[in-house]
Amino acid sequence: MEQPEKVYRYRSFSNLTIDSLCMDQLYFANPNSFNDPMDCQPTIQSDSTDEELSAILTELVKNRVEVETLTSLNSAKINNDGNKSYATNLGAKTAQDELTRIAYYATNPDYDEQGMSKQEAQNWLLRCEIQRELLNKYRKGVCCFSSTYDNSLLWSHYGDQHQGLCIGYNLDRNPKPTLRKVIYSDNRILHTSLIARAILDKDPKAQNQLDESVLLRKATPWAYEDEWRLFDKIGLNDSPLAMTDITFGLRCPNSIIHTVVNALSERDGGINFYQMRQTIGSYELCREQIDGEISAYFPRVAQSGIEIFGPIDS
Repeated sequence: MEQPEKVYRYRSFSNLTIDSLCMDQLYFANPNSFNDPMDCQPTIQSDSTDEELSAILTELVKNRVEVETLTSLNSAKINNDGNKSYATNLGAKTAQDELTRIAYYATNPDYDEQGMSKQEAQNWLLRCEIQRELLNKYRKGVCCFSSTYDNSLLWSHYGDQHQGLCIGYNLDRNPKPTLRKVIYSDNRILHTSLIARAILDKDPKAQNQLDESVLLRKATPWAYEDEWRLFDKIGLNDSPLAMTDITFGLRCPNSIIHTVVNALSERDGGINFYQMRQTIGSYELCREQIDGEISAYFPRVAQSGIEIFGPIDS
């Protein structure tokens, strides 16, 4: 996909915002914390046999357990030639134990009372476990951007009702980062046949479709955001993008503008500073570059009338 020339991140003003600006870092959030609880939460729908579902679940569990085991061994500084073999065997055993557990619970009489056969219950349990394992596999940090700096809704929703700021970035870094475009759709269904082609057959096209279904699909009412995403480990990470400009909201206090401008004005590479302005007779927004007038009023020193004009003669 063609990459955007620039992207923008709307932020409220806080100590965390100042820290991330000064340290040139980005926060990659856990999707579980998103304001849309359905974001990165597809609904798995089975169009596979129990045998294929078992194979998918086996592969997912094996891969997870193997990675977790090797990570734990490395953290404990246990390094020997048997680590890989041990992790692989443990993954296979854990997967088999999970299949045995599902087969046992599928015989629960409660499912029969609900009108489900043993095979239907087993298919449902397999699908539920596949969904849980798949979401665990895709537990990545997400950093969200828009392609525009003048969206009124974004300023209201993410820019603290215009009291915050909007940070502009380009991709002029080495290596050049890859941004992924959000796909707006009202279809949350993810078929197990696609998972099988990606996980079992290692089909690159299917893998890309799977990635998009889990990480990039979002409901159509959110399309106004025109969103692009970066992925990394959850938490604060050094920015892979190049910061180019900062735009302050209509209501952003001058003291905050002064503070941010002075904190970053000497930054290597230079930063351009702007403030949003209203367009007379229209709801459209525009921005103007900030000159030095704001800094001329700060920092202010409080003085009494006597300190300013001298003592009053009696």
